[in-house]
Amino acid sequence: MRLFTVLAALSVLLLAATCQPGTSASSPLRKLEHTWLHAHEEDQGDVRVYRPNTYAFPPSRGRTGFAFEQNGLFTQFDIAPTDGLEGRKGTWKAENAQTLLISLDDKKDPDYRLEIVSLENDVLKVRRLEK
Repeated sequence: MRLFTVLAALSVLLLAATCQPGTSASSPLRKLEHTWLHAHEEDQGDVRVYRPNTYAFPPSRGRTGFAFEQNGLFTQFDIAPTDGLEGRKGTWKAENAQTLLISLDDKKDPDYRLEIVSLENDVLKVRRLEK
């Protein structure tokens, strides 16, 4: 009986962990949950290409990017005055399967949308849309 109680408790915890607001466990948007850095060498017109921060990028004078978390938290990484990265906190929300609404907490810039052009094989291609 004790083993059953422990297994039941674990099942409840697993369900709670996978049923957070934002994306479901099976959602294709779960692939977004990384820190992505801009691979500007691969951009095509207005489509920006991002790769996980673990990718072996060629040398660059700095790379902007962002991080998506399952719970709707978002961090935008901009080039800091000291040439490092400066994180700006915010939130992200899926408007539909291809469009995300990004809102930064500091409100220095207006909210914007990211259209997901493609997300496969650790390559994220997006188009930025003004709100």
